[in-house]
Amino acid sequence: MPRFKCLVSYDGSGFSGYQVQPDKRTVQGEIEKALSKIHKGSFERITGSGRTDSGVHAMGQVFHFDSNLNISEKKWPTVLNSLLSSDISILSAEEVGLDFHARFSVKKKEYRYKIHLQTVRNPFTRHQAFHYPYPLNVEDMRKASLAFIGEHDFTSFCSSKTDVEDKIRTIYSISLNVDEENLIISYEGNGFLYNMVRIITGTLLEVGRGKITPENVTEILKAKDRTKAGKTAPPEGLYLWKVTY
Repeated sequence: MPRFKCLVSYDGSGFSGYQVQPDKRTVQGEIEKALSKIHKGSFERITGSGRTDSGVHAMGQVFHFDSNLNISEKKWPTVLNSLLSSDISILSAEEVGLDFHARFSVKKKEYRYKIHLQTVRNPFTRHQAFHYPYPLNVEDMRKASLAFIGEHDFTSFCSSKTDVEDKIRTIYSISLNVDEENLIISYEGNGFLYNMVRIITGTLLEVGRGKITPENVTEILKAKDRTKAGKTAPPEGLYLWKVTY
């Protein structure tokens, strides 16, 4: 049975996250409903590269599914998009080998966090960026971000609700880019723990406000204590940007 790898983009503001949940609208649930219609009820599950929380967006989420229908890889996006709401878009589909796995074949992921810096909030970006109208020392934030590069135990920067025991991850790069209205923080790593990007972002914002020094970040990392890090930044500014295989 052929296997298809799909690239999907979605506005997460109208979903209770990516992963299917009973009686809640989720990205996975909506895609599976569409595939079930196409397969006349015989379809069960897609497999995603990972989860995103309620309110979190994606530009480059990846999932795979198996299908014996006579639909070419070029036609799958058109067929699926005709059954999906406008806040989900299947960008591409390609046939892959059965050894491909959307989750276990991942080499690295990129997340981006968008912060709207203007004094007055923009009602048109309230679901797409975190409005943060305070002055920031971005250079101090860049200095602090260097502490996260490399392989570390990220217990201090992971939600206490996670059931994952191995909290060692590798971050390859963090970049901060500022324009007239926004600060965008890009994170690239081999994997990310529950709320890890949002907690790191919240901590960097406190560095930018002068509440935490860049040197303190190394101490927080070594402490392996969630209570030592900054607040968890809200979901609306977070995007799963790219998954690399």
